[in-house]
Amino acid sequence: MLGTESLWLQWGGHPDALIGLIVLESAYLMGVGPLRQRYRLADDVDPRKISTFTLGVLVIFVAVLSPIHAVAEKYLFSVHMTQHVLITLIAPPFLIIGTPDWLIRPLLRPNWAFRGLKILTNPIGAFLVFNLVFSIWHLPSLYHMSVTNHGVHFAEHLLMIGTGVLVWWPLTSTMPELPKMSPPIAMLYMFGLSLGQIILFGALVFATEPLYEFYVNAPRISMLTPLADQQIGAVIMKIGGGVLFLGLLIVIFFRWFGEEEQKRIADSEKRRSQYESYYQDKGPELEDIPT
Repeated sequence: MLGTESLWLQWGGHPDALIGLIVLESAYLMGVGPLRQRYRLADDVDPRKISTFTLGVLVIFVAVLSPIHAVAEKYLFSVHMTQHVLITLIAPPFLIIGTPDWLIRPLLRPNWAFRGLKILTNPIGAFLVFNLVFSIWHLPSLYHMSVTNHGVHFAEHLLMIGTGVLVWWPLTSTMPELPKMSPPIAMLYMFGLSLGQIILFGALVFATEPLYEFYVNAPRISMLTPLADQQIGAVIMKIGGGVLFLGLLIVIFFRWFGEEEQKRIADSEKRRSQYESYYQDKGPELEDIPT
């Protein structure tokens, strides 16, 4: 079994991934800074937006340029699955929430761009595309290509981040033109997402032998067998998706319930006020009625 001390010091990864993240963050800062002022896109920008977007970029940085990537790429499927959870379920909502609507809107001025994004961010379309892409990349043949060919691996991660943005858009959109779902629909959507990868989970966790030859032949850096590593990866995937979406479902339910209760109380108070006002106005007339 190999020692792991040096592995957890391997920060850096592939230069193209670092360059891509620098370009992404720089383009964002240009958009909310000089370009915003030059084209009068908005009077100012909420600093919390910048912090939120940057946090999303940092999550991707940790996933693809930290020791997580070194271990995932060469040794452990379970760590690779952790990497996929980070880039599909954790980073995308920060990127969406952190991007002001006025920064996105100019990119959608061509009708085809707006229509295309509207179709892709439709809850049903986003659900299907995300789960299809995620599952296909975990087919043994494609998975082997991704861990043995950097170009394929890079494309895999781009697709996963992109479809992660699509699947989170209906829940976190900041654009009135492409609005968030209503709470009841959002809860159904999240329940579906919590179950969306159940087939892949079952295939990984109930397999009687490892599905990925690459990790069977990889040097051992832990006491885990390849099959146990695969099963742990499946559990990480399921916990990452299931617990996250079910937790959000509960939060949205109680928030929605609280808002509906406040509306009910406000409507009741309004009706009571109207009732009292009506009888106050009618008071003198009622007094004139002979007994």
